[in-house]
Amino acid sequence: MSPGKGKGRHQARQRFGQNFLVDLSVIDQIVQAVAPQREHRMVEIGPGLSALTAPLMAKLDHLTVIEIDRDLAAQLRGQYPDSRLTIIEQDALTVDFAQLGPDLRVVGNLPYNISTPMLFACLSAADQVVDQHFMLQREVVDRMVAPAGSSAFSRLSVMLQYRYRLEKLFDVSPEAFDPPPKVVSAVVRMVPLAADRPRARHDGLFASVVQRAFSQRRKMLRRALGDWAGLIPWDTIGVAPTARAEQVDVAGFIRMSDALFPQLPPSAMSA
Repeated sequence: MSPGKGKGRHQARQRFGQNFLVDLSVIDQIVQAVAPQREHRMVEIGPGLSALTAPLMAKLDHLTVIEIDRDLAAQLRGQYPDSRLTIIEQDALTVDFAQLGPDLRVVGNLPYNISTPMLFACLSAADQVVDQHFMLQREVVDRMVAPAGSSAFSRLSVMLQYRYRLEKLFDVSPEAFDPPPKVVSAVVRMVPLAADRPRARHDGLFASVVQRAFSQRRKMLRRALGDWAGLIPWDTIGVAPTARAEQVDVAGFIRMSDALFPQLPPSAMSA
């Protein structure tokens, strides 16, 4: 029986954005990409009907899962002993990953309705993460990995590329799920950049600059940034005030942020 089909006859719940992965070849591809080892500290977001949980458990000594659906959480409790599976019955967006310890490897088939908020939520835990493998809507993954200058380059691109090395691994067709979604999915690998990565003088201000710039992405930076534009020595930092946000790479946003840092009050330092 394919995973997810008939298992407990669980009805997918729209409010949780449930689309259960059932294609065994796709499951195998994901597990191979993750390459779990016995001692790894792994966290799965949204185990659902355990399509990924089961093959992961076969390779791990212990797995932690985050599941919002109490019926699915109850099914998992009946399948695995507490000594091998820790179940956090909670909305993943409210989980404090800092409580889960260091050296985490995170994996998940993220519901489309929380994918972008979840990616931003994971940013705060990047220092304790080894890597993340997520299945997301292909359009979101394409935005994550898009280079500066492309139409897909966005606030999400900048904020994630500032913190991670990103790699799109492969597409997944709607037929791999039950029920099938209306869009193509994709799997992405996210590896946090090292401590010596290029970094702005103030992360909060960097995020604020990126947010302002993309809030009016069709406008030139000198207009989109409002009163901040007059404080930036454009020639010195090598960014054109006539450029639009999608034309500026991560390094350019770092230089803009650093130029503003000595000139703005602390209240401006958070997005």
